[in-house]
Amino acid sequence: MTDEELLQKYRDPQSRNYAFNLLIRQYQQKIYWHIRKMVIDHDDADDLTQETFIKVWNSLENFRGDSQLYTWIYRIATNECLNFLNKKRRRFFLPIGDVEGELLEKLESNSDFVTSGADPSGDEIQLTLQKALLKLPEKQRLVFNMKYFDDMKYEEISEITGTSVGALKASYHLAVKKIEEYLNGN
Repeated sequence: MTDEELLQKYRDPQSRNYAFNLLIRQYQQKIYWHIRKMVIDHDDADDLTQETFIKVWNSLENFRGDSQLYTWIYRIATNECLNFLNKKRRRFFLPIGDVEGELLEKLESNSDFVTSGADPSGDEIQLTLQKALLKLPEKQRLVFNMKYFDDMKYEEISEITGTSVGALKASYHLAVKKIEEYLNGN
């Protein structure tokens, strides 16, 4: 079902709940993994995915269609991730390095994260890549994840993040260079 058909069903009070359930089925897994790559921990990602869809439910009536539905949902999920990480830093008065260390600890203890969709023989490579990603600033990690893992176009990422395509390309390029440096150092 297309986004337009989903929205049409959602606007009809008779099929609103059904349409929203279809929307969740269509986007839940993508949104979960988008969030999980940022926060690492399954429980946190699960909570943030749920929060994202609660916000989608509360705001869907006001969705104007200026962007694609999935980029709008990704934007909500992205904001939830960034707010969560900022709150965590402020709540525990943690400098960025400590948050990175905590995420790294969770990454190493979460074997399901490393093996998700990965070839079992590539577990160590996947873990090393994820460690390299944790070294990146949040925005660069976000752009890299969306471009590399989610295979999004820069224009779509721009809609989600509110950042210019040129700045996104620069961020992605810097992220790739930093990851290469990290991987060559290991």
